[in-house]
Amino acid sequence: MADIPLKNPAELAGRLALQDSRRLLLVDAPPSLEELLSREPPSGSSIASIPADAIRSVKQSFDAILAWREDRVGSRAFFEALLKRLDLSATLWIVTAMKKVTGPQTPAARRLELSDLVKAFSGAGFRHDREVRVSAWHVAYRFVRGKRET
Repeated sequence: MADIPLKNPAELAGRLALQDSRRLLLVDAPPSLEELLSREPPSGSSIASIPADAIRSVKQSFDAILAWREDRVGSRAFFEALLKRLDLSATLWIVTAMKKVTGPQTPAARRLELSDLVKAFSGAGFRHDREVRVSAWHVAYRFVRGKRET
């Protein structure tokens, strides 16, 4: 994957709130994001990084996964594979290109949207609870298990 200039990298790691994760899996993350999240991992934590096509080879589970995915083609199988690698109290971040921007390589008609992600993960008991702008063209959506707070 080509490197992506991150939006406000000094604060991005904190906004993603991954510092409490003991086992973090990065899937298709650009080098700039991988480097940022690997700089100061908490003691006893581990970070693994893989390309998306290697997700089925991963056998362990993680308490946080951040996956970079723009294209909806093949997303269903990919998301099912991600869910199988999550711990019970895990956090899932999906970074995707925003619909109305022209920087990403994926055409706007094929891009994943929040509604696609909600549909994909709600059946597994995940709810959308936060979003973070990652670059000029990308946004990360966080999904956690549980019912929506009222």
